[in-house]
Amino acid sequence: RGAMNEKLRLYLENYTRGDFAGTFGENRKAEEGLTAGSNSLEERQRLEKTLRQFDRYTELLREWNEKVNLTAITAPAEIEIKHYLDSLLLLKANCWRPALRIADMGSGAGFPGLPLKLAEPSAAVDLFDSSGKRVSFLNLVIAELALPAASAYHLRAEEAGQKKEFRESYDLVVSRAVAALPLLLEYCLPLVKPGGYFAAYKGPGFQEELAGAGKALSLLRGQLDQVLEEELPEGQGSRNILMFKKTASLSGKYPRRPGIPAKQPLV
Repeated sequence: RGAMNEKLRLYLENYTRGDFAGTFGENRKAEEGLTAGSNSLEERQRLEKTLRQFDRYTELLREWNEKVNLTAITAPAEIEIKHYLDSLLLLKANCWRPALRIADMGSGAGFPGLPLKLAEPSAAVDLFDSSGKRVSFLNLVIAELALPAASAYHLRAEEAGQKKEFRESYDLVVSRAVAALPLLLEYCLPLVKPGGYFAAYKGPGFQEELAGAGKALSLLRGQLDQVLEEELPEGQGSRNILMFKKTASLSGKYPRRPGIPAKQPLV
């Protein structure tokens, strides 16, 4: 494997040891008495398996990208930083813990949902995308990597949010999709159970979007709980993850019919 996954290896080792600042990291260290540098044999074996799964994911992504437009990022070293490590920044969130039920909305090539699942196998992850071809790719990755409790659905966000089996049933909904915040909130908060969280991955300049999201947050029962501000390695840019807590159950009015949220955003 060479140096290809060294940053990823280090990041996952730190996560496994409970070195991250979030509540889960603190609890894990306290429960297990783990000290820096201690990874059991079982954990090291699991880490090797996880890194092999990431390698295979990279192969499949590059192979499929030649026939289906999945990503503009194709160099393995860039995939490691801009897709994998970027997705895994969420492991530092206060609300992160094992065994979460997670939905990834507008998952595309599987980011951030699949890297989160690989890092924390106890998570149950549902990936949603409006493109049948992308969903075929996601199903292939899930099968190839033999991931239990992972599924991909060919559904628009507006449809998923009104289906009984998905609505208000997730501990955490994540999205790296490129869309304005009021739109993302209407797509994602209906899937979050009261007391759960929605994580919106944003670049620089998120403050302006946040300023225009007050009406959407009020109508969709969301409140900003935490902003994770992180720098990617090798000067690959800064990333902000906005963590919104769902404060109460939502009126059946939202999400509105397919296409309406984009045409008439809640601003």
